[in-house]
Amino acid sequence: MLLWFVGSSILTIWFVFRDPRFDLRVLTLGALVPDLVDLPLGRVSPAHSLLVAVGALVVVMVVTIGRRSVRKRWLALPIGMLLHLVFDGVAGSTEVFWWPFAGVDLGDRTVPSVERGWWNVPLELLGATVLAWLWRRGGLADPAARRDLLRTGRLVVARPEPGGPPPTC
Repeated sequence: MLLWFVGSSILTIWFVFRDPRFDLRVLTLGALVPDLVDLPLGRVSPAHSLLVAVGALVVVMVVTIGRRSVRKRWLALPIGMLLHLVFDGVAGSTEVFWWPFAGVDLGDRTVPSVERGWWNVPLELLGATVLAWLWRRGGLADPAARRDLLRTGRLVVARPEPGGPPPTC
């Protein structure tokens, strides 16, 4: 599962913040961290817990005291991690989501994205569709726009002309 987490996280941030300066590179990393940790292990770990995501948030807040621009960039990491938990449906698993408060033994629980099996296919297709829409709306066919996205993590989604039709998905 890659496209589902990346596409759904970027789309969520775009709808919630509408901030073209949001660093999508760090958000993407955060959205993939829980699976990057757990898939090689072959089982779920605390990386899929709320405590780890909130812990990452606390670390970012403490380490970036007095450095507002650095904080703004790196807050995208725990936000991505939290969005991963949402889009992975981890809240439905008390033992994993609330680790260690619901118990410390995770046993040999399967990683949620592996546990879903064939449901990953439509989710990945949905993620690909969202990313294709963002590609088009962000003008990423233009090499300069792609370079800017890779260099800064910013994606400027085209806005309609004043008085023109409202933006559509």
